[in-house]
Amino acid sequence: MQTSGSAPSGAESGPSGATLVFVGRRHCGATRRMESLVAWVKVTQKKRLRVVDLDVDHNPELANRLGVRRTPTLLVVRSGSVVRRLEGRATGRQIEELIGPYVDRAA
Repeated sequence: MQTSGSAPSGAESGPSGATLVFVGRRHCGATRRMESLVAWVKVTQKKRLRVVDLDVDHNPELANRLGVRRTPTLLVVRSGSVVRRLEGRATGRQIEELIGPYVDRAA
């Protein structure tokens, strides 16, 4: 899991204007189990949606500012604000539902 140094801004987002932030801990079993799903999103949506990782242990202040209370958490950030969140271990279907409104299918 990599560390993101700052909250994603619109200038750094995908064509949809949104960024998916995967928040977790390297030593968290649920986080590790979700890594392959998030990697799948990175590959399949790379032209539509920016995906970044945030390790809470390396950047607790940012995680706190984003309102993260548990890991893993997925956040959809648009124009510098969290617009959607999914806390806890998620399925592929739940992730698709989370990002669906922010992915331009034509891209």
